[in-house]
Amino acid sequence: MNRSSTIFLQIVLVLIAIGTTALMLWEPHLEGRNVNATLFEIYFKDLFLAYAYIASIPFFMALYQSFKLLTYIGQNKVFSQPAANNLKTIKYCAISIIGFVLGAEAYFFTMRREDDIAGGVMMGLAVIFLSAVIATAAAVFQRTLQSAIDLKSEVDLTV
Repeated sequence: MNRSSTIFLQIVLVLIAIGTTALMLWEPHLEGRNVNATLFEIYFKDLFLAYAYIASIPFFMALYQSFKLLTYIGQNKVFSQPAANNLKTIKYCAISIIGFVLGAEAYFFTMRREDDIAGGVMMGLAVIFLSAVIATAAAVFQRTLQSAIDLKSEVDLTV
């Protein structure tokens, strides 16, 4: 992969991070029960919002690890142990996102009021599916990369 492609993908990752952060800070102001609330009431009295912010940490960690992985690819160091470790961290981040979303889904079902929860549940299922696909892909790539690294180290030892 040439250098310009990796730089482009890194820029895309940075834009995703900025857009996600902006959406996470802007969306609570539009929510039905927070329209007339003060900033303190929005950000410090809503436990579900605090949970969502804590649950976003693995997402941002996965973006950062993807950025580092693209740096290794741009430096032609893709067959290195740090690259395999980045894939392993991305896999664990995707699995933890699944756990956080399952916790949010449980909250929806236990704290059900007169609200319609179908939209939230469907978005949660979509995030779970995408995270499972990412975790599976990262695990497959990590296993393949680790076997290539092991093979390369065996070849280096025999030479």
